[in-house]
Amino acid sequence: MHIVKEAKTFETISTEVLVVGVTKHREQMQDWASFSTFYGESLNGWLSAGDVSTELKAITKLPFMKEHAHLKRILFVGLDERKNLTEGDLRAAFGLVGKELNALKVKEYSIWLESFTTETITVDDVAFLAGEGTTLGYYTIPHYKTTSNEVDKRMEAVHFVTTAEDLDNVVASFEVGIIYADAVNEARSLINLPPNLLTATDLANYAQSLAIDYDFEVEILDKAQLEELGMGGILSVNQGSYEEPRLITLKYKATEDFSDPIGLVGKGVTYDTGGYSLKPKDSMVGMKGDMGGAAAVLGAMKIIGELRPNKNVVAVIGSTDNMVSDTAFKPDDVITTYSGKTVEILNTDAEGRLVLADATTYAKQQGATALIDVATLTGGVITALGLDKTGALSNNDAFYASFMEAAQETDEFVWRMPLTESDKKRIRKSDIADLNNSPGRDGHMIFGGGFVGEFVGDLPWIHLDIAGTSDAVSAHDLGPKGGTGVMVRTLANFVQRLGEEK
Repeated sequence: MHIVKEAKTFETISTEVLVVGVTKHREQMQDWASFSTFYGESLNGWLSAGDVSTELKAITKLPFMKEHAHLKRILFVGLDERKNLTEGDLRAAFGLVGKELNALKVKEYSIWLESFTTETITVDDVAFLAGEGTTLGYYTIPHYKTTSNEVDKRMEAVHFVTTAEDLDNVVASFEVGIIYADAVNEARSLINLPPNLLTATDLANYAQSLAIDYDFEVEILDKAQLEELGMGGILSVNQGSYEEPRLITLKYKATEDFSDPIGLVGKGVTYDTGGYSLKPKDSMVGMKGDMGGAAAVLGAMKIIGELRPNKNVVAVIGSTDNMVSDTAFKPDDVITTYSGKTVEILNTDAEGRLVLADATTYAKQQGATALIDVATLTGGVITALGLDKTGALSNNDAFYASFMEAAQETDEFVWRMPLTESDKKRIRKSDIADLNNSPGRDGHMIFGGGFVGEFVGDLPWIHLDIAGTSDAVSAHDLGPKGGTGVMVRTLANFVQRLGEEK
């Protein structure tokens, strides 16, 4: 997108659409009198009568009736009480603006930045949130309909109506917002891909393209190499498939010595039938998104590649599908993971933790000094927390607290669950192996994440179960139904913050 590096006035706007924020006490807004004169004195009456809504996130579309070389309509965005406005509110409001711009087939627009500022939200903040929110909202799911005549739409340019003294900072903030949103949208598109179009090999090819674009070090291990290394976790899950598995490693080197890297580990199960512990037919629909953890990690790496934080990162993704065949693994099997620990298989639909076990062990071998794993791991997290909250486990309070600061900044809700010694004993309960992969339905989310924790050792670790948040069952403020790209922004923000601490 082209960001026009020239501050505009109301009179010099050169786009058809202007986006304006309106609050209940608009008379307190800087330059409101000038804008109401520019638009027409009838505006204040319409606002008082409620014809232009100031309700939070309400969008009112009005034509611009005066003579103007370009401007044809105004999108008024309701902000309610300015003193109560949060960055999360603004991001969501801009998401709805993005949807409206898409519906209008607008490719170029202007935004009056100061109409969205508060005592705590600066012009630069508004620019970032506008770039991020409108780009997220503008996104649509790629489809394969042969009857559609619609051409692909992309936002081409944005202009700023502003009195900001440092326009370079405004532009930079907007650019960073777009970088975050573009990465989320790419993650969404990966999640939305049909499973016949996204195999483990395809996912590895995408990772390889990121490595080329951003000068990451990359390693892709194929089935023969995984067999040579003895990665029994991922290989057992892959036994029933004709599609080969892949273990994908990307390294972002902020320093030559690659010291103290954080490890990001993603579950990349490209389709999950449940194996011999077969899912019901209704539960199988949507399992193309069982690689949402991998998408989150890859999306975060895209942002990291763009912004180059001062923090080393190693990303490891285990990718396969989980299919049924005469060669598939089955309940009662005992497998040996890459770590050497043995696992009694009680449920082949508890496969993601087996993939993560090997990927986590490999991330440790690559030098990770702290770990975050991300996975659409359990239905139990949905039962416990619903569809709008990511569940978490951690073995380190300070590490988790630091992560939560990043999550709160991006407005992605994360809730920590307990992992007790009693839970660990149940994961370790087996007459014939070191661990079992499914201690029971009660506390299912905790057992799933706690299983991964058995392979972490003493490293600071966070487990993120995004089974409820990775896929939206209906359209929402920031996007359409389907893949959400959840945790892309939080992971990248966390890495940035770690880089700033150094």
